[in-house]
Amino acid sequence: MRRFCLTLGLVLLALIWFGPLLSTWRGSFAAHMLAHMGVVAIASPLIAIGWRDSGVSLRFISLPILASLIELVVVWGWHAPALRLWVERSTFATVLEQASFLGAGLFLWHASLMPSSRDDRAHQAAGAFALLLTSVHMTLLGALLALSPRPLYGVAAVTCFGMKLDAAQDQQLGAVIMLFVGAVVYLAGGVALLGRILQNVTGARKAVG
Repeated sequence: MRRFCLTLGLVLLALIWFGPLLSTWRGSFAAHMLAHMGVVAIASPLIAIGWRDSGVSLRFISLPILASLIELVVVWGWHAPALRLWVERSTFATVLEQASFLGAGLFLWHASLMPSSRDDRAHQAAGAFALLLTSVHMTLLGALLALSPRPLYGVAAVTCFGMKLDAAQDQQLGAVIMLFVGAVVYLAGGVALLGRILQNVTGARKAVG
């Protein structure tokens, strides 16, 4: 199962990076957001799950809350209008952006999901908090982009999936993608870890009883 997750994550990553999202539709903010969410919220957790079975010891990066803060800086930083414009105009900037999205995503999901040699319950709680914190900041950014009174990323119309969108529509669609993919996936991950903690506590109490 883990090998399947790893393969699926890598295939998805290749489709995102070498498909039309970052080439044909690179001027569309909605296409950018599909690529962004695909990397950090879908491909990264799949790869992290598969990585756990690789035999590679990566316990030195088992720091979920730090990973969440790093992802916050990466995500908010690359959505500054000046950096967004740079990415649209530069292949080098696009590569740098996507590499940082993947690195931050893998760091967070791996740190949150991997077993810990320390108190496993405390580590799971830290992982749950980190994923929930990420869900909160992505919800906030998505809401700010959706409710912005003017487009932040250009004024020209763009084409995405054959649809012609003006700048405001493009930004609002991108914001909705962030809210319904990114925020929801991280929320689900955090809730799943909390559920695992409660299940372990219940099991321990039954064993003692």
